[in-house]
Amino acid sequence: MEHTPLIVVGAGQAGLATAHEAARRGVRPLVLEAADDAGGSWPHHYDSLTLFSPARFSGLPGRPMPGDGDRYPRRDEVVSYLRAYARDLDADTRYGQRVTGVGRSGGHLTVTTATGARFRTPALVAATGEFSRPHRPALPGLDEFSGTVLHSSEYRSPESFAGRRVVVVGGGNSAVQIAAELAATARVTLASRAPIAWMGQRLLGRDLHWWFVRSGLDTAPIRRYWERGPVLVRDDGRYRAAFDSGDPDRREMFTNLTEHGVEWADGTKEDVDALVLATGFRPALGYLDGTGALDGDGRPLQSRGVSASVPGLGFVGLEFQRSFSSATLRGVGRDARHVLRRIL
Repeated sequence: MEHTPLIVVGAGQAGLATAHEAARRGVRPLVLEAADDAGGSWPHHYDSLTLFSPARFSGLPGRPMPGDGDRYPRRDEVVSYLRAYARDLDADTRYGQRVTGVGRSGGHLTVTTATGARFRTPALVAATGEFSRPHRPALPGLDEFSGTVLHSSEYRSPESFAGRRVVVVGGGNSAVQIAAELAATARVTLASRAPIAWMGQRLLGRDLHWWFVRSGLDTAPIRRYWERGPVLVRDDGRYRAAFDSGDPDRREMFTNLTEHGVEWADGTKEDVDALVLATGFRPALGYLDGTGALDGDGRPLQSRGVSASVPGLGFVGLEFQRSFSSATLRGVGRDARHVLRRIL
């Protein structure tokens, strides 16, 4: 069994930021990544995905996002950036090593991968985030629906939906982006439990993220307040204009799925070809089962990223882990520094 001072699980934005911060502390981490390259969930997002934050507010520690700082990078730019970042890290990064189990032994943590490799460490950071475990809600009638059903994580581009009737479920940024894109080739409805709550992308000539950073909101522990309000959709005006035109349209969430479509809240039934579930994600931490690190729903028992039940265990990349920006490119480095100070 190989011994190492720190293991980081995942080579997405959270894992790479953690590895960078560990190296700054004089610790060369072992990074275990299931895929054959760095980038985490980014290579698997839909083709047209564009960041909601400008490049100047979208970099990991020690390496600004290249190019015009006011532009909004596309998915492939982010993937290229993360892979370049990984290549320059002072870390032992091993790809094709999916962590399948973590145990506790003699004050240390033991890690096993799908290839049979085993490691022993006093400190481990789970940096697999919340974007590799799609949440599929138990919608009434879903088992009976005979049309296409896919999660937003499986959606790539609108071409295969041309001429079809599509319902997108969700009320957040991804749901709105996907619905608007699909509307160019298909008849699309966004079904959500509440009306879309729009938030302008710019205020007084500045991007919203500039105001977040300058005001201190970016690092504020505001989860309880944020979750009480509606999901805010950031927009430069294009998406709101599309919905105001009725193409796509937005309707109250359907009450039931039928074999061939949906039943709307007013009792009308309509045939639907495809359902896209933009319904978010849950923490991908199944490899920690049996350690006592998770609650009954598979969520980590933690405080500000430090495990409340397993010594030496930390988390980076969880939404609202410490602040508004915790699960973002610009926020994971701050959280990684905090966690490493407490577990190393």
